[in-house]
Amino acid sequence: MNPTRIVAWQLVRGGTGAPTLAVDAAAREHEFDARDRGLVRRLVDLEARRRGTLRVILARLASRKPSADLAAHLHLGLVQAFFLDRIPDHALVNETVGAVRQTLGDGPARFANAVLRAALALRQEGTRGDPRRDLPLRPWHLAEPLFHDPVEHPLLWAEEALSMPASVFKHWHKRFGNERAKELAVQALDEPKLSLRVVRGDASELLAELTALGVHAAVGTHPRIVLVDYADAELALNSAAIGEGRATVQGESALRAAEAVGAREGEHVLDLCASPGGKTAVLAETGARVVACDVSPEKLERLASTLARLGLSERVDTLDVRDPTVLAGRTFDAVLVDAPCSNTGVLARRPEARWRFGPATKASLLELQARLAELALPLVRPGGRLVWSTCSLDSDENARRAKQIVDAHPDFTLAAEHEALPASVGAAGPVDGGYFARLVRRA
Repeated sequence: MNPTRIVAWQLVRGGTGAPTLAVDAAAREHEFDARDRGLVRRLVDLEARRRGTLRVILARLASRKPSADLAAHLHLGLVQAFFLDRIPDHALVNETVGAVRQTLGDGPARFANAVLRAALALRQEGTRGDPRRDLPLRPWHLAEPLFHDPVEHPLLWAEEALSMPASVFKHWHKRFGNERAKELAVQALDEPKLSLRVVRGDASELLAELTALGVHAAVGTHPRIVLVDYADAELALNSAAIGEGRATVQGESALRAAEAVGAREGEHVLDLCASPGGKTAVLAETGARVVACDVSPEKLERLASTLARLGLSERVDTLDVRDPTVLAGRTFDAVLVDAPCSNTGVLARRPEARWRFGPATKASLLELQARLAELALPLVRPGGRLVWSTCSLDSDENARRAKQIVDAHPDFTLAAEHEALPASVGAAGPVDGGYFARLVRRA
């Protein structure tokens, strides 16, 4: 049988936190062609993107609670039944059951066969206008209502129908209201456009080059951003523009955060959490001398690879800050802290991140951010700037963090801040959400 389902299962059951990187590594190991690599990526991506809905459907159809390994197989089978269009029903059943038999044995295979055939009976053509039965963004409804009523139980409905954890949806509901929260959750169900930043040349030139390759693309709201349809992302990523360093993958909100540093030629700028290097590149392109830091050899290798492809290696010095004393006694004209965060502004691009952050993990994350802020502040020279940025929509990580810094350090003032929400499905605007604050240290 085709090994793609087993590889996808290994990735899902392993709980990988970075499925794109893991898929690429697995594809190289198994020497998959582009088609098989793409199928594994879609299966793993959609399992994370629709996990809440998959759990509800499986709980309804399974006669007993399956093991974690069997549940991972069944989730992938249900992905093919409800969220992929090009796999015939007989093929999804046969391939999934075959993968279960090969890895777990005959008994689990019979169980999987029964569940998947029941799932095909549960799936009905068209939509009914009933949020307890309709599958958002899909031309299907369920034969019976499985989701909670969104009026009576909006948080439970969001976790079930929109696969947005109640803890995330609750925060959005409180901040933005119910309708905007639903828009954000639906936006995160869909694969976003690929956002490319023009490094050399202009957007119209890159757009013409991609169009000649058959790529469907358009200029974004930022004049240096080109947005590529998801279906053509692989073609764009393999283009000469990417290979030659004339374009790179970067979201609009991330680009604006790097631009907020206001780096200038001749300045000394620190990028404290630099990998994979997109924002570092924006800083180096200004002619500033950049020191880029991170905390592992793997992250520094990714950073170096990005800078080499873009022809910027000579403008950047890299440091491993697992030993923070490497920065002792130094100050900079500007410091960028692109802090590790909950990723709630980029859940369409990183669907697995939504399942990663419970209350305990959030507390640990906020503690890490506080330590990074305290490390960065003394590194800003008098009169210099600090930019705090995240790809989060959580106030605790953004505006409240900036206020905490200013309140605790009266020699810093808040000069500017900006939050961007990802655009709704089908609307113009950035594909990524995020935040930045620019703080200035008094001379």
